Amino acid sequence: MTQSEFADRIFLGGPILTMDETRPTVEAVAIRDGLILATGSEADVLQQRGPTTIVTTLGEHALLPGFVDGHGHLSHVASGLGSVNLAGPPVGAVTDIEGLVAELRRSLVARALPPGSWLLGRGYDPAFLVEGRHPTRDDLDRVSHEHPVYITHVSGHLSAANSLALEMAGVNTETADPAGGVIRRRPGSREPDGVLEESAMGFFSSGVIPPPSVADAHAQLAEAQRIYAAVGLTTAQEGAMFPADLANLESAASEGRLFIDVVGYAFWAQARVMLSDRETGRYSGRFKLGGMKLMLDGSPQGKTAWLTKPYHLVPDGQSVDYRGYPAMTDEQAFGLAETAYRQGWQVIAHCNGDAAADQFLAAVERAEQAHPGHDRRPVMIHAQTVREDQLDRMVELGVLPSFFASHIYYWGDYHRDSVLGPERASRISPLGSAARRGLRFNLHNDSPVVPPDMLRLLWCAVERRTRSGAVLGAEQSISVMEALRAITIDAAYAHFEDDRKGSIVPGKLADLVILGADPMRVATADIQHIPVVETIKEGVAIYGGD
Repeated sequence: MTQSEFADRIFLGGPILTMDETRPTVEAVAIRDGLILATGSEADVLQQRGPTTIVTTLGEHALLPGFVDGHGHLSHVASGLGSVNLAGPPVGAVTDIEGLVAELRRSLVARALPPGSWLLGRGYDPAFLVEGRHPTRDDLDRVSHEHPVYITHVSGHLSAANSLALEMAGVNTETADPAGGVIRRRPGSREPDGVLEESAMGFFSSGVIPPPSVADAHAQLAEAQRIYAAVGLTTAQEGAMFPADLANLESAASEGRLFIDVVGYAFWAQARVMLSDRETGRYSGRFKLGGMKLMLDGSPQGKTAWLTKPYHLVPDGQSVDYRGYPAMTDEQAFGLAETAYRQGWQVIAHCNGDAAADQFLAAVERAEQAHPGHDRRPVMIHAQTVREDQLDRMVELGVLPSFFASHIYYWGDYHRDSVLGPERASRISPLGSAARRGLRFNLHNDSPVVPPDMLRLLWCAVERRTRSGAVLGAEQSISVMEALRAITIDAAYAHFEDDRKGSIVPGKLADLVILGADPMRVATADIQHIPVVETIKEGVAIYGGD
């Protein structure tokens, strides 16, 4: 063998989980030129060793395929780095509205922002604020009257603004609620109270809030990638791209600033602008366009998700049969799905409530009837409250659920006690039901809604424990191996990438992660605490390593 034919690196002497059903474990792996060169016994693989080959003895560490983001928002993780963290524990420290106001004031002073400059916050959550409500314009006016203040709910589906921000966005007593959204009002008045639901947030997305500088945007994207690499992710998703996001990612790709792969989905409202003159499904500089994203409802913890049965405890001011609401009509959903099928774009759809899931399944069925005979792989994002009959339809239609399993930990108690009630909450993210049907699914954190912690996500799917330590729907738990597949090979499948990622097989990309312990061998309660030792993208260490 010549020097160029030897392996660049060989891994051996520890657990190696391949995610290849024909060969689930191997003794050793060799990589060369960014690809998996060989797998098998130590004796066989060591034949690929040359004078410059680096040999890594794993010991108790475990080697797995690099993790694949089932759904998330890399661009929003990046842009959020410039906002004040208003989340509650364990992500932040805010537990009441006084603390939220104080945190914003501290940031305002620390940054020495001149009057007129925007102060942005992210991650506030009434479910874990002592007051149990959203901050209003009155609360945020106490932060500043000279700075527009705008903060987003942890779900990204609601927001709150102070009086100056509302004025600058043109939101006032004369402003009508947009389709699929609500401007909350003061009791008995048309005066906005500062809280905006769903599409009403769009008043702040049309150039009202200045974008970051080019230098800041570059730095934020680099840091977001480092955050992903540190949790073992080698492929990220931007699951709701707007034109500015697309421009930033295309620029990063062309300039070689992406060190993990990114799959981007154009938000439906501007999909034609972003996708019509571009190729989907092919990487260029570690970025590819995946297709189109539909938004069919809202957030369960924000109580804007669209359900077929009323919320367990309805929001203040709503009737007892309040079930949330749709983001678009049935005909709009079908028209968009049909366009995607006709254009050859993959379609993914945000569906938290089971009514939204019904709408998406109907749209997919009609679109498939209009354009049959292709491998579409439509993905239902979140699928948190899907019923048993809907899972059956997903099998029939080839719809892949991407479950937001982290909800079980972060909001499981709240779903049980306030959002859905005990019965419906016990089957939120019904992984067990999907697995028993042989339905292929993946898992996600929907970052920045929650941090992109893949080991905690894995633990959530297996143990289904809430913040209080309660088990929420034990019959919906899955095995460790099923959960591992859902963040590797099955997540790659949803991106049409299972032929090159997601398993350790010769010829595939050398996208790998080394964990501090084997998830298959530790107590399930300890899975979330397993450290990521090293993350490798196409043979190059992008986190950890020597």
